[in-house]
Amino acid sequence: MANRTWNFDGKDVTGTTGAVVQWEDHRFFKLIYKGQTFHGELLEDKSEDNVLNIKVNHRVFNIKKKGELDDLIAAMGLDTPKVRKLKELQAPMPGRVVQVVVKVGQELNPGDEILSLEAMKMENVLKAEGIGTVKAILVKADQVVDKGTVMIEFE
Repeated sequence: MANRTWNFDGKDVTGTTGAVVQWEDHRFFKLIYKGQTFHGELLEDKSEDNVLNIKVNHRVFNIKKKGELDDLIAAMGLDTPKVRKLKELQAPMPGRVVQVVVKVGQELNPGDEILSLEAMKMENVLKAEGIGTVKAILVKADQVVDKGTVMIEFE
């Protein structure tokens, strides 16, 4: 039997034999492996995309059967998410700058906090949506800004 590559919860696993699946109906099954029986349930069947979501003994697994196309996509580097380069941070709404968290020269990654902006009695934490280095901070704490005001420049 040929080796098969599967992706269990984001980790590649290669296997040939050893497990037996016995279906009880269209949703429930038993998985027998090395003499042990595990009870399973099919939660979501996306067979057209080679993806299954199953629950085995109360633990949920996302399983994807890997194929030649997946290997080609990985070899071409198309499976890595594209990260955009930051240019500037504009105020998404009028408000008052509560706190600037970054400093000039600081490198940012997606999700890093940049500053807090209070608008309509709510504090909004603005985070980086890409990568970049802080070039200039054009606002300070307690400053009122209009929508579209450039607050931070990146290089």
